[in-house]
Amino acid sequence: MAILVTGGAGFIGTNFIREWFSTSQEDIINLDKITYAGNFKSLDDIQDKYPVINIKGDIGDRDMVSDILHRYQPRAIIHFAAETHVDKSIEGPSAFIKTNINGTFTLLDTTYQWFQKLSVTDKEKFRFLHISTDEVYGSLAMDAPPFTEDSPFQPNNPYAASKAASDHIVRSYFYTFGLPVITTHCSNNYGPYQFPEKLIPLMIHHAREEKKLPIYGDGLHIRDWVYVTDHCEALRYVLERGQIGETYNIGGNCEKTNLEVVNSLCTILDKICPSSNHKPYSTQISFVPDRMGHDKRYAINTRKIESQLNWHPKHHFTDALEKTVKWFLDRDKIRTIYDR
Repeated sequence: MAILVTGGAGFIGTNFIREWFSTSQEDIINLDKITYAGNFKSLDDIQDKYPVINIKGDIGDRDMVSDILHRYQPRAIIHFAAETHVDKSIEGPSAFIKTNINGTFTLLDTTYQWFQKLSVTDKEKFRFLHISTDEVYGSLAMDAPPFTEDSPFQPNNPYAASKAASDHIVRSYFYTFGLPVITTHCSNNYGPYQFPEKLIPLMIHHAREEKKLPIYGDGLHIRDWVYVTDHCEALRYVLERGQIGETYNIGGNCEKTNLEVVNSLCTILDKICPSSNHKPYSTQISFVPDRMGHDKRYAINTRKIESQLNWHPKHHFTDALEKTVKWFLDRDKIRTIYDR
């Protein structure tokens, strides 16, 4: 038995594979295009201990995907592979359309063609788990309750729109063709192996380089934060216990403004590695013009996954943030992100 993970050399995919082997010895086939934000080296230290097969390839390559499915006969596909950085989607949307929409379609359609030929027993066991984002729901008013799984999609940037489109395609393959899919929407992840274009690792890197810590607008944009290993555990619960055709929100129940997050980072850095000039890192904070289409608030209601699948986030934000900072200060570990 094996599972196929797409995008397993990226941030969340790498953490998922590591979390997976905390409870299972089942083979993982890791298909990753290895763009700027992915690196198979992030899994080097577990390669000799656990059954991981890394394959460099594109989910949009129908022949390659078909060959992998027929060769390894996975009982599940965990689909992380995506372009994810909002700023890059504003600069160049085409890569997001190609991977997130066209790539997901090709992966789905190729999977369906293979799925049709499985035995009844294997069909009943198979799952296609599609990992999406809370950004598909759009911007939430400050006094509004968190998004639920039934909230309408209102994406406001090309990244969010491409993920919303992929969600619809995945849903259609369940209702039209009977492919056993499940979709999850997660809030902002943080933790080890995150590429330093995202807020937390970027701020850590800039702080240590004594550069300015740029925050968009007034810094009061709100996000819900979930520690990446909590998210990965939730995905395992969804794979094992989730209802096919359903959607589950995964979050940390931890709303913070960007300014709060950066100030918390500065406090942690002040404690564990004071700056060379002995000034608080918070003095490096600067505010820059807001980006286009910047959603003011995201927050998601996690009641469904908590009540139906008995999953709850385990990590407290401050403790997990300090753990994250310490990981990024370890040059030997950070090398697994940068080195090619």
